[in-house]
Amino acid sequence: MDLLPDVWRQDYWLPPGVTWEDMERLEYSDRPRPRDLLIALPLALGFVAMRYVFERFFAPPMGRCLGVKNRLLVTAAPSPKLESFYTQRSRQPTQSEIVSLMLSSGKTQRQIETWFRLRRNQDRPCQTKKFGEAAWRFFFYLTAFIAGLSCLIDRSWFWDHRECWREYPVQRMERAHYWYYMLELGFYGSLLLRISVDIKRKDFKEQVIHHLATIFLLSFSYCANYIRIGTLVMLLHDSSDILLESAKMFNYGTGWRKTCDTLFIVFAVVFLVTRLVIFPSKIIHTTLVLSMEVFEPFAGYYFFNVLLMVLQALHIFWAGLILRMIYKFLKGKLEKDERSDEESEVEEEEEDKGGDVDQEGECYWEKSKDTLNSKLSMLTNSCVLNNLTNHRSSVADRMRKAQ
Repeated sequence: MDLLPDVWRQDYWLPPGVTWEDMERLEYSDRPRPRDLLIALPLALGFVAMRYVFERFFAPPMGRCLGVKNRLLVTAAPSPKLESFYTQRSRQPTQSEIVSLMLSSGKTQRQIETWFRLRRNQDRPCQTKKFGEAAWRFFFYLTAFIAGLSCLIDRSWFWDHRECWREYPVQRMERAHYWYYMLELGFYGSLLLRISVDIKRKDFKEQVIHHLATIFLLSFSYCANYIRIGTLVMLLHDSSDILLESAKMFNYGTGWRKTCDTLFIVFAVVFLVTRLVIFPSKIIHTTLVLSMEVFEPFAGYYFFNVLLMVLQALHIFWAGLILRMIYKFLKGKLEKDERSDEESEVEEEEEDKGGDVDQEGECYWEKSKDTLNSKLSMLTNSCVLNNLTNHRSSVADRMRKAQ
């Protein structure tokens, strides 16, 4: 605390009437120290390394057991001019840009559109990558939830939330809760370190905000000894994340549609109950209202609750996506995650129009030609038959008149 003394002013971090000297009444190993947070960085790097090993050696055999298969890709033909435009300017050229590319590359509009469609398809994340990411998160959340529940189930504040504030902030920190905090902080740090190379989904910005808010929340609550309520927040979030990642794992496999649908329904129920009911009515109510029975508001009190409100806003955003998925599921139209990667929505629309883009770059044109030829053939046959019928009728009339 000798570093940046203004930051560690006790009226920022502690309730009125409490000083850092009061915190020193606890044993050295039983009280949280800001420098402890430094261990989160090597833990984050360790999680990055562990994830690489997991996705490299453990996720592939697991994926094969669930029938995870990558799509067959047709690569775009080499074209330096188109590749330069794709990497430096845009992956989806406008009509005027296509005309310019036609002049510079000597290709037709249809060839350019097909090239860009295939090129975008090459950059879409493969199924095994998606599965590996979901499997890694699943195992961490499962491990963290079991560990967290085992070290909280017999604590008084797990059942009576008023106990979270008894004798606050001079509360003894247990080593199990210390490691629970550090491992969660290191894991979310690793997610933030890898977010630029992970699958970029449509809620990318919300994910960044979520990771940052979580890291700030964990860091502040640790330094201010909000550890009891902090452990409840972590446990509550991990409970639904386990189901989400397990549903994703089965979704990427083959022949697990019923299992995936069942897990999704269970996840939706657990998410909506824990994030929209329990979190605001128990956790936020505890920090906003019940804590005031013990101390008066201070700067840290407002900061901590603002971070919880940010998380709640993100919960509402994701709940909206989940309700959309439930609606599509009940209508029988749910075929993909509402948070799917950015290119998937565009590509799947193209596949619906022109067949499987991964296998047939010219499929849409060929089908259109076949349909057109079929209709022309039917029209021609109809015209021939009509002419033949009219001709026979006129011959029959002349013969009757001749008689």
